[in-house]
Amino acid sequence: MKRVKEADDPRRCQHVFKTQQCWSEAVEGGKMCMRHGGNKEMERNARESLHNYRIGKFQAQLERHADSPAIKSLRDEIAILRMSLEERLMRCNDATDLILQSGPISDMVMKIDRVVNSCHKLESNMGQHLDRQSIIRFASKLINIIANELDDDETVANIAQQILEVADADKNSEHDG
Repeated sequence: MKRVKEADDPRRCQHVFKTQQCWSEAVEGGKMCMRHGGNKEMERNARESLHNYRIGKFQAQLERHADSPAIKSLRDEIAILRMSLEERLMRCNDATDLILQSGPISDMVMKIDRVVNSCHKLESNMGQHLDRQSIIRFASKLINIIANELDDDETVANIAQQILEVADADKNSEHDG
């Protein structure tokens, strides 16, 4: 430990004994020398520095993503959560592992549910969802266009049937997913 030469040295340890102030040099960025708690100040400064670094790093990532056109979509987050759940389930080798992991698995399932519901609400508010009536109207317009171009009524009926089946399949897959 270094000793300061002058009493008014700004680097002087701030610890005060009964009769005088400590003459040791305080740690870098602190008020105390190593003997009087400077090591704790150094640890705290290191933690704060790491904390500030992490905040800065995440802030930089946030700014990078803020202008992304997909920022209002939660679909990537849903995919990440589902992959994480799948990974956790794959690590279960037997029923005991599954029981031991049931708490975290349950939490992940609830989080996925919340994100899926949030995504659905967000997309609905942004007008990105088509309700069943809108799909039927679109399918009818599509069938009318095809019917105007084709003379074969049987072919038009087959195409119409296939379009309606696709619309129903999409509706059923939404309820399953």
